[in-house]
Amino acid sequence: MRRRSLIKTSVGLAAGITLANGLKACSSAESPSTDAASDSSSDGSSGAKPTDARLTMVQGGGFPNSLDLHRVGTNRPAYGISWVMYDRLMTFGQKELPDGTLSYDYTQLEPELAESWEMAEDGMSVTFKLRQDATFHDGAPVTAQDVKWSYDRAVSIGGFPTFQMKAGALENPDQFEVVDDHTFRVKFLRPDKLTMIDMAVPIPVIINSELVKPHLTDADPWGAEWLNVNDAGGGAYQLGEFKPNERITLTRFEDWKSGPLPQIQEVIVLNVPEAGNRRALLEKGDIDVNYDLTEKDQKEIAAMGEFTMASTPIENCLYSIDMHTNAQLKGAENPFADVKVRQAVAYAMPYDAIMQTALYDQAVPMYGEGTFDPDSTTWPQPTPYKTDMEQAKKLIAESAYPNGFETSLAFDLGNQEWAEPTVVLIQESLAELGIKVGIEKVPNANFRSVLVEKSRPMIVNNFGGWLNYPDYFFFYAYHGQDATFNGSSYQNPEMDKMIEAALASKPGEPEYAENVEGFIEMAWEEMPRVPLVQPKLSVAMQNNVSGYQYWFHRQLDFRQLEKA
Repeated sequence: MRRRSLIKTSVGLAAGITLANGLKACSSAESPSTDAASDSSSDGSSGAKPTDARLTMVQGGGFPNSLDLHRVGTNRPAYGISWVMYDRLMTFGQKELPDGTLSYDYTQLEPELAESWEMAEDGMSVTFKLRQDATFHDGAPVTAQDVKWSYDRAVSIGGFPTFQMKAGALENPDQFEVVDDHTFRVKFLRPDKLTMIDMAVPIPVIINSELVKPHLTDADPWGAEWLNVNDAGGGAYQLGEFKPNERITLTRFEDWKSGPLPQIQEVIVLNVPEAGNRRALLEKGDIDVNYDLTEKDQKEIAAMGEFTMASTPIENCLYSIDMHTNAQLKGAENPFADVKVRQAVAYAMPYDAIMQTALYDQAVPMYGEGTFDPDSTTWPQPTPYKTDMEQAKKLIAESAYPNGFETSLAFDLGNQEWAEPTVVLIQESLAELGIKVGIEKVPNANFRSVLVEKSRPMIVNNFGGWLNYPDYFFFYAYHGQDATFNGSSYQNPEMDKMIEAALASKPGEPEYAENVEGFIEMAWEEMPRVPLVQPKLSVAMQNNVSGYQYWFHRQLDFRQLEKA
């Protein structure tokens, strides 16, 4: 199989950060507009006057397990709470999708806590002007000192937050400078197309540093234990009540200055683990929003025609089966270190059965149509693998494990509705190769920690990259064995170089396409993870709820909703 030669690129790309005016549409050759911004906000509000409306929601994928998204093990549902409790310097614009629903627009950066920003002439720094009337929830003014402390925390605390900041070349506290109380500067390590947009994702939240500092200890220098259950934000909503594993109540912060006040006054998030119970609450009218529906409910609730619904393919996202690639795992020989075993598993996957039985055809297939020599940077794109048991048996016979072996497959109980039938189907299929698979059910609150441990031979992964570039996805899922969402602990220096070269270049440039197509080809050849489908994010709402917008972080933005 041909392996593409690595095209070396310089990191000194003057065009790495786009300063184009009037960028309207998303294009593979475009980067976000990052001009000095006007004093406006893109929170998606229709401009309706704030009301005393109360909104109650339930959601799939688990219940928020922390108020601090920098904390190790914080789960994805918690990002939605943080998103509205804390501000960031910038946010993304808005666009309409072909089906008429709204989506964020990653080609447009717009003001949030920063009312404006200006690039240096050499393109190697950006200076933000903060809103001078912004306050935290306790009434303290928001200052540039708080911004610097928050950025220092994000790049220093470790784990996923620090890795996310590094993806945008935000790595060192020395990059962050307080110019005066309301002026903050970020110095760039290198031109990078992801730096500006990486400051608009959930991680770089602005924290009330003076509120946290009394709770710092030598063992906890960033106050993670205190922030885990306390509010130190200045976002559109403030914490009312946090009862772990039961409910979270948020109330509108009436002094919020980073956008139009939300129409909804109070939000109640309930923990309802079972999908059937969530659906029953919606049908009885006891809740307003059922968010992140299971695939079964996507299909059946839509067929009812009684609720307002939206269903959006999740950008840059795959459900996959990751196979640990290290030669040793927990002190024992690891069969998945053998590439022929991994390829055999890929051919043995019961793709169509998973799509039909576990996912109710409510996803985009990512198998059976690609080639081993990709000629496109589209991501995600289908693999060339399809169910072919003869080829699977041939490969396993050629491997170091011709008689099979015993292993285990772990999945997140927060995704039980689709993940459990998926792993059962895989268990049955791999048995035909002599591979005996035990199933491990991981509680949702623990799954992120298990994924980071990289201690399981096989794991069901559900990763979507926040920044919509294939090189960003691969940075998290394939680059270096310690990458957060690299469930296979896969590492290949040649692929790492291609990913780094793509990150240092721009879509539309020949070297960018060469490197992206090269690392996709290598992924199909080495197969450390088996892509299954691109999932959809679906929401069902009572008909008096409007304003829903899809966001890359897969959480509901309460600031944009209205309730008649």
